[in-house]
Amino acid sequence: MDDIDLPVLIVGGGGAGLTASMLLSRLEVDSLLVSAWPGTSVLPKAHLLNQRTMEIFRDLGLDEQVYAAGTPQAQMTHSGWYAGFAGDDRDAGRRIATIEQWGAAGSTPEWTAASPQRPTNLPQLRLEPHLRRRAEELAQPGRVRFHHELTGVTQDADGVTATVLDKDGGETYRVRSRYLLACDGGRTVGPALGIEAEGMRNVARMVTFHLTADLSRWARDPHVLIRWMYLPETGTAGVLVPMGPDHWGPESEEWVVHLNYPYEDDRSLDDEAVVGDLRTALEIGDHPLDIHLISRWNLEGSVAERFREGRVLLLGDAAHRHPPTGGLGLNSAVQDAHNLAWKLAAVLQGHAGDPLLDTYEPERKPVTSTNVQRSLENALNHLVTTDLLGGSPGAGAAVNWENLRRAWSGRPQDEEHARSVVRAIASQSMEFNEHNVEYGYTYDSAAVLPDGTDAPANPDPVRIYQPAARPGHPLPHAWLDTLDGTRLALMDLVAPGRMLLIAGENGGDWIEAAAKAAAATGIPLDAVRIGHLDGDYRDPRSTWTRLRGHADSGAVLVRPDRFVAWRAFGAAQDPVAELTTALHRLFAH
Repeated sequence: MDDIDLPVLIVGGGGAGLTASMLLSRLEVDSLLVSAWPGTSVLPKAHLLNQRTMEIFRDLGLDEQVYAAGTPQAQMTHSGWYAGFAGDDRDAGRRIATIEQWGAAGSTPEWTAASPQRPTNLPQLRLEPHLRRRAEELAQPGRVRFHHELTGVTQDADGVTATVLDKDGGETYRVRSRYLLACDGGRTVGPALGIEAEGMRNVARMVTFHLTADLSRWARDPHVLIRWMYLPETGTAGVLVPMGPDHWGPESEEWVVHLNYPYEDDRSLDDEAVVGDLRTALEIGDHPLDIHLISRWNLEGSVAERFREGRVLLLGDAAHRHPPTGGLGLNSAVQDAHNLAWKLAAVLQGHAGDPLLDTYEPERKPVTSTNVQRSLENALNHLVTTDLLGGSPGAGAAVNWENLRRAWSGRPQDEEHARSVVRAIASQSMEFNEHNVEYGYTYDSAAVLPDGTDAPANPDPVRIYQPAARPGHPLPHAWLDTLDGTRLALMDLVAPGRMLLIAGENGGDWIEAAAKAAAATGIPLDAVRIGHLDGDYRDPRSTWTRLRGHADSGAVLVRPDRFVAWRAFGAAQDPVAELTTALHRLFAH
């Protein structure tokens, strides 16, 4: 094959790589994506897609097809905890408790106020084909290549030289790029550059079964997406999640079951043994199971020591690995790409200096480190609940059932224990209602210009998202009316690769200054006025007016990834100079 010279090489075809490819194509940056795998993932994991990710998919014209393929909203509003799954015991499959998850699938007031998009649920093996098709549509022909493996990489002051093997044709070719995005799960590029991962490893070994079965007689709660099962027959815990694809809830055709083993237990490596464990745990006898795939993975949480090495930048699992609890891994990967793509485009198109790319790590590493820590805490909290319910692999089913029934026995001597179980399950809202972790994360770097204000006091920085137009914060959501009465979301005013200045109704001087500052700097910049009664757009509910944090003569500057970069509280003596200076600083001129 012919050698290639282009701006960006993307190594890896998962969520991070495919999202980066789509975003760069949308920004008119030529890239090549190579993946060593023959196709997209076959693993039924990483199924939660949160509001921020669905906003990015909305940008890419993907949201409607993802919603259509995913779990209906009414069938993913809760998680449930159960005593076993099936079997002869009178309490087999008994529901112990349920809690609301992800704002009842995005339907509660707090979640609808945060974003025009709701979360959804679609496993990776069904999501990634949508991402791949869209990436191929947006890219130049032949720029998305699966079964092409990176075999070598070197870099110099001007770019990166990679060798790639076409695993179908057997030919090797050379790719020269100005930047390389490592989206390969940490398998190749990071180790080649000597980048180590830091964190917890080998906490437990998980065995996951992807299967087809009719489980409708036992999985009876249509509103429960994730079933956390305490299994008296084995004295362990298991997780059951419907996988669709045509029906969801109890009528789902496919399912995923997770069983956990101690890391040192070699039994987990034996397919026949773990299938036996699966049947024993579920107590379904010889009920037909068509097992498509048995996969094994280690419960771990780690973060790369650095996210940039010269002209190589790490995204997704190459930069951070998460336990699945909380569903933060794939979402973090997509959001890495969203943070980085506009910066790459600005540098490659001459609008910014290379130091703008140095803001990627200080922005994303603290966020993803928090996400990894939260994922670990969520996982460990489940272990606490399991211990509280009294399951023990060596105790036997009769003893385990007796311990488990204390949670609902009604006996006076079990009253405090039952309360403890309720509290432990309720505390898992830190996993299923971590709205501020998912949506309210903020950035602090040279690509944000502080305005001297303090962050809003937050009584619960995990669960409570507090919108604010303070520099470093995500642009708050507001519904606006156009002059002809059409409704649109504020986020839709931010065009791909372009800064947006939003002035108050009396901020005409800032609008004029924006045109002059854009001409002086060459930075793509749009400007609008938003007010309750006057402006280019109306604020009919005064949502933006309440959250913008400046007077009607002030303004905010929003980055292409919809994070606030700068804020003026009112009019300025020389708005052109002030705005021009801000743009120079933000874009590392």
